[in-house]
Parts: sequence; structure tokens; C-alpha cells
Amino acid sequence: MFELLGISLLLACLLTFNSLATLATDLLWRLAGGWTDEWTAQSRVRLLFLLRISPGSIAIFLAVFLLIPAYLAYEPRHTNESVSFKLGLLAFLSAIGIGSAVFRSIAAWRATRRLTEDWLLSAEPISIEGIQITTYTIEHAFPVIAIVGVFRPRLFIASHILDLLSPEEVKAALAHEKGHLIARDNLKRGLMRACRDALLIIPNGRLLDRAWAAAAEAAADENAAQQGGSVALDLASALVKVARSIPHGGRPTMPAGVFLFGDDDEAKGIKARVRRLLEFAASDRRPEKRSFFGNPGFLGLAGLLLIVSFLFHSQAILLNVHAMIEHAVQLLN
Repeated sequence: MFELLGISLLLACLLTFNSLATLATDLLWRLAGGWTDEWTAQSRVRLLFLLRISPGSIAIFLAVFLLIPAYLAYEPRHTNESVSFKLGLLAFLSAIGIGSAVFRSIAAWRATRRLTEDWLLSAEPISIEGIQITTYTIEHAFPVIAIVGVFRPRLFIASHILDLLSPEEVKAALAHEKGHLIARDNLKRGLMRACRDALLIIPNGRLLDRAWAAAAEAAADENAAQQGGSVALDLASALVKVARSIPHGGRPTMPAGVFLFGDDDEAKGIKARVRRLLEFAASDRRPEKRSFFGNPGFLGLAGLLLIVSFLFHSQAILLNVHAMIEHAVQLLN
């Protein structure tokens, strides 16, 4: 019973901490997200990513460094406490969420792999100046310009895109994709999807997911615009041309890839990106580069985790945590 009770408490706490923290970050963004409108997209996307993964990260950190040490140190091995229906239900729901995250991550990887293999059957390798990853041209009805993969990223370009765009526009579009590559957006997208799927039975955080996706595209645009106003103008032109060539219902599903248009190719989103690029081009103003470590949100989280890592060594803290565990078990009986 000692092991079963401990596992049930661990799963229940992971679900509870993650859900409450996700609700808190979602509410925080709804209330204060507007204050970041004047930030660069690169700063905004970093903050959104931090907000999205911090609930799950904090839940795991607290469970590993506080709950488990307190339970192992002070819970009697031959305890009379049992797993109540409420505790068991919470643990079961948590296990479903974790299992769903694992299953859907594997399914996304397999779907992307199948599509990539299908593309490679007719792909032709090409070399493009400034692009260090393996690049292919493919025959596809959709105007594909996409980086696929996390650990071995590859760039795929629909052959008709090279005819549709001028050399300068192609260079600008690839500068956008290079921004995704530098930011490791495929990996971040996978981590955020896992965080969301772990809370499948309590769906929240989708607002942050959508905001991050939009900010990631704007940040990749900024990466291109940092090369100068002419590149920003070329990228805006490329966006308009490619958007007009998109066939209805022809978008391929790519769970582990990033397209020129991201997750959303609606006219409103494209217009906003083009408008911002034209502003950069008109003023010849280059977006500012900011360090991730200069983000106060990151520093605050790092400080919190550092404090907790010291606290878990304290016997008094662990005794209080165990008392909280006992209280929680009684409430769930």
C-alpha cells in the first residue's frame, strides 16, 4: 500500500499543480498580455513559451524535489492509509493525461515521418546559399516552404515557388524559415503540445498556444527584417504572392514542421504580418535583438526554482510538506 499510495499521490499532485498553474498563467496572459503589444515579437514569443511550459515544469519540479523526498522520508512503510476513490480518480485522470501526451507525441512523430518519406520519394536535393541544413525541392500543389523535423531538420520547397518568387523574395522567405530554425520552434511546438495533451481532460492553455504560434511567425519575420528594409519588403511581397497561390483545402498536415504561414493562414493574420514588414521597410528600422536571459520572467522563474532547490534540503520544510500530504489524504477520504 505504501508504493500504491505514493504513486497515486504523485499523479494526483502532478495533475493538480499543473492544472492550477496553467489556469493561473492563462488568466495572467488575459489580464496583462496587452502590455506586451509594444515588445518585439522575439521577446513576446519567449515570454509566451515560458508561460506555457512553466506550469508543467513547476509541477514536476515540486513533485520531484518536495513531494517525493517528504513522502519517502516521513511516511511509514507500513501505513494504514489507503487510496480513496477521490484520490484514485485524480490519479487515474492524471495517468490518462500523461498517457495521452506520450501517445499523441508518438503519433505526431509518425505522421510527420510518413509525410517526409513520401516527399523524399520525388524530392531533389538542392544547395542554397546561407542554408546549412539539407534542402530539397518537391512537386506539391501547396506552396510548401517548410522546415521539417526536430533533431535532423530538413527544408522542403515546392518547385513552383522558385518560379513564382523572385530570387530576392526566395532569399527573404528562407530568412524567415531560418528564424524558425535558430529559435528551434519545432522542438518548442512539440513541448507545448505535450503540455497541452497532458491536460487533455482539463483543456486550457489554448489561448497561450495560439498567441505563441502568432508571435513565432512574427519573430521569424523579424529575423528576416533584421537584414534590412529591402529584405522586409521582399518578404512582404513573398507572403502576398504565396498566399494567393494557396489552393483551397490543399494544406498538408505537418505536426513537427513549420511553414511560411505557421498554423494559421487566415487573411487577417497575413495582413498583420505584411503591414508590420512594410513598417520596417518604410522606416528601414531593424527589430531589436534581445537576450532570452534578459527576460525578467525567465529570471523570476530561475530564481524561484533555485530557492525551492535549496528548500527541499531543509528537514523542517519536508516535515511541513508531509503534513500537507497527510491533510490532503484526509480531505480526499
